[in-house]
Amino acid sequence: MSLHLSTVILPYRRWQEGGRAPWERAEQLGFHTAYTYDHLSWRSFRDDPWFGAVPTLTAAAGVTERMRLGTLVTSPNFRHPVTLAKELISLDDLSGGRFTLGIGAGGTGFDATALGQEPWTPKERADRFGEFVPLLDRLLTEDSVSYEGNYYSAHEARNIPGCVQRPRLPFAVAATGPRGLRLAARHGQAWVTTGDPKLFENGTPEQSVRAIREQAERLADACAELGRDVTGLDKILLTGFTPDRQRPLESLNAFVDFAGRHQEIGFTEIVIHWPIPDTDFAADEKVFQQIAMEAVAQLG
Repeated sequence: MSLHLSTVILPYRRWQEGGRAPWERAEQLGFHTAYTYDHLSWRSFRDDPWFGAVPTLTAAAGVTERMRLGTLVTSPNFRHPVTLAKELISLDDLSGGRFTLGIGAGGTGFDATALGQEPWTPKERADRFGEFVPLLDRLLTEDSVSYEGNYYSAHEARNIPGCVQRPRLPFAVAATGPRGLRLAARHGQAWVTTGDPKLFENGTPEQSVRAIREQAERLADACAELGRDVTGLDKILLTGFTPDRQRPLESLNAFVDFAGRHQEIGFTEIVIHWPIPDTDFAADEKVFQQIAMEAVAQLG
C-alpha cells in the first residue's frame, strides 16, 4: 500500500514576511498535500499572530501548481454550512480542483467561545456535527438546497457552478467516536485521527499504535454497516499528538520506523508539522527536508 507524506503549515506569519515561503517550498519538496489549521486562534499562539485559513489557502493556491491544499480541520465552532460551502467551492476553483476539506466536530478551545456562546457539551457537538456534514455534502453537490434542522438551516441556497472536483471536493473526516466514525464512513473520502489524546501525556508509543489500530477497526465496522469497503477510504494520521511527539522527526530512520508502524495499520497518508522554532513543533529543518525527499521511497 503506497503512502503519501503531507505537511501542515500553521498560519502564524504575515504572507510577505515569511508566510508565503513554506507553501512554495512544500511543493518543491514533493509533499502530497499542504494543510493549515482552521482556527480563530490556537493554544500557545493565542496572543501571537494568527491568520485565517481560507485567505491563507487562497494565497497558497496562487503560488503552487501541483500540490493539494486543505484544512486540518474545519469545524462547526464558528462556521455555518451555507457560507462555508460558498468559500469551499471558490477555493476548489481557485486551486484548479486541488482542495481537500478536513472537517471535525470541534472542541472546547478558544474557537468554542469566540462568538460569545457557551461551550457546547460533547453531545451538542456531536449533534451539530451530525447535521453539519450531511448538509455541507448537499450544498456542495446540489445547485439549490433548502433544509430546516435543529441547528442549521438553508433556504434556496445556490451553489452554481459547484466544485471542480466531482461530485464534490473530498471530505477528510476527523473522528474517533462512534457517531463521527459513521459520518466518516458515509460521507468521507478520507478519515483523520491524531491518536488517543488520553495517551499523550503518559502513554507509550506501543499503546498508541494499539489504540489507533482499534480506531481503524471501529472505522471498518462503521463502513461494513453501510456496505462500504473500508479500503476505499484514505486514512490520514496527523502527527505530533501521540506519545512519540516530535521524536519521529529526529532522523530519517526514526520517521521511517514510525510511519511504517502506522502504514501496517492501513494509513495512506502521514502529516507532519512544518518546523516552528521554540514551539512544540520545533525540528531540525535539514532532517525535515531529508524526510520529505527520501522517506516515501524507503517506505515503498
